Amino acid sequence: MTLTSLVQSFVYGLLTGGLYASLGIGFSLTWGSAKLLNIAHPTFSILACYIAYWLQIMIGMDPFNAILLITPLFFLLGIILYVSLIRLVCRAKDVTFTSMIFTVGLAVFLENLISFMWSPSPKVMVSQYTGASFIIANIHIPINLLLSFFISLALIATTYFFIYKTFLGKAVRATWQNPDAAALYGINKNFVTMIMFGLAIATGGAAGVCFALISSFYPALHNTWIIYLFIVVIMGGVGSVYGTLAGGMLLGLFNSIVGLFIPNSWLPFIVYVALIILLWVRPEGLFKA
Repeated sequence: MTLTSLVQSFVYGLLTGGLYASLGIGFSLTWGSAKLLNIAHPTFSILACYIAYWLQIMIGMDPFNAILLITPLFFLLGIILYVSLIRLVCRAKDVTFTSMIFTVGLAVFLENLISFMWSPSPKVMVSQYTGASFIIANIHIPINLLLSFFISLALIATTYFFIYKTFLGKAVRATWQNPDAAALYGINKNFVTMIMFGLAIATGGAAGVCFALISSFYPALHNTWIIYLFIVVIMGGVGSVYGTLAGGMLLGLFNSIVGLFIPNSWLPFIVYVALIILLWVRPEGLFKA
């Protein structure tokens, strides 16, 4: 291992960490604001990967342009899903447990649907920037990864602006902090939860396409991503935008640097161990929402 390889891994880890954060931001906020534990969240991201792949194969649409189409499409999908199914789950006495059980089934359904439509074999999405890199002091920065990182930051910044700077976002936070008091002020809990769920699915879909630009993907990949999301959210604190960003960066650095010393096939196991240690040492996370 040389200093150059260490710096290369550090840069790659930071950039990849931004993608983990954008993938986890919606998962964190729905869990924090509505107590909805959406295990199917990364499965929607995988679905977005395949839709972008299909658009590229069928009509030659650039994946970055596909994000502009997929984001509002998945927001609408999230709204429809909430109105038709998730709203009923929110009426349960224990929303977190009920939503977890329901969305595990939803994840299995989506995985099988994706496998049926596109086959379970891995896919690779190629853009006009694939293989191109910036080279700074012998450090290679893939353009695909850099652009995906900036898109991820834009998704996180947009979510932050919505949550902290808009009336509807403040209503979401009020509902999260004190549902009864929010209801007394006329805040419609179902409406704000619906908007938040739609936003979560939209950001998850866009983040999924960003990941598809830097690595292969397959229907069962969501089983690995959900563990990463738990680490990002638990590390950063449920519902914390800053924490999710920090958690994603730390996870990206951890995967990239640890990967220098052990085979990649061992990384999921190491991540599982890290999650257990994190839950044991600091279950409340590093940041407060």
